[in-house]
Amino acid sequence: MENFILIILCIVLGYAIQKSKVFSDNAAITLNQFVIYISLPAMVLLQVPKLTFSVELVIPVVIAWAVMGTTALLTLYVSRWLAFSKEVTGALMLVTVLTNSSFLGIPLISAYMGQEALPYVMVYDQLGSFIALSVYGTFIASYYSHKSEVSFKIIAAKVFTFPPFLVLIIAFLLMGTKFDANITKVLSSLANTIVPVALVAVGLQLKLRLTRDELIPFSISLMIKLILAPLIAILVAKSFGWDNQASQVAIMEAGMAPMITAGAIASMTGLAPKLSSAIVGYGILFSFVTVHILYGIIG
Repeated sequence: MENFILIILCIVLGYAIQKSKVFSDNAAITLNQFVIYISLPAMVLLQVPKLTFSVELVIPVVIAWAVMGTTALLTLYVSRWLAFSKEVTGALMLVTVLTNSSFLGIPLISAYMGQEALPYVMVYDQLGSFIALSVYGTFIASYYSHKSEVSFKIIAAKVFTFPPFLVLIIAFLLMGTKFDANITKVLSSLANTIVPVALVAVGLQLKLRLTRDELIPFSISLMIKLILAPLIAILVAKSFGWDNQASQVAIMEAGMAPMITAGAIASMTGLAPKLSSAIVGYGILFSFVTVHILYGIIG
């Protein structure tokens, strides 16, 4: 229970700070950078070496890409069928497909499934969501935006210099290694900052404004992201006969809210900024209910 209290409290505090303008305008960016460059690498290095090489390592990656590929095709089909504008289609292709696998995935899965599930979260996030953001996200932003001169190709070029990704490779090489107690304590202290720092940053970025003409794409996006995506993940797991912690983590990750960074990219490139922000904001709030229901189904 204390985990859920902490999650809600941090988001509420972040939202209150946003409204009161106590922090600077770039505070959320700074907090996100702290998580990306310090907290998340520490978590990866602490958790991933606990894994052993097995087929279970492949499960989160397969499910992640199967879900993203299917939801991307579905989103594109529905957008064309309903004749959404190029900007709205591009926005939906980002926020409907890319999932919040770290900033929300880590605290929520930790709360529901415990610390032992976190190594699979790291695999799903780095080999699934992060690579998709770098490659797929770059392509979508460039293709659909009228501001394609924005150099999002830099994101793809930095894939192999991204700290958590580099640390993930190192962590794979250290699988089976038992760290000294002092090293473990230091890594634990740094990794434990993920939940409060990341969720305060989420609150700082919550945008809940929505106009009436945006209700249809808004509803479709969240229906695909919060309902159909985890159902696709369940079908993939069932079709391969996967029924273990790795598959359960992947299913939970597939049902997380839209990725905040995807919403930021959509806004920065002029892809329906208000709609993108609303989908991310309300998606975070609604996901607390849908993820709870999802855990009841697979638990």
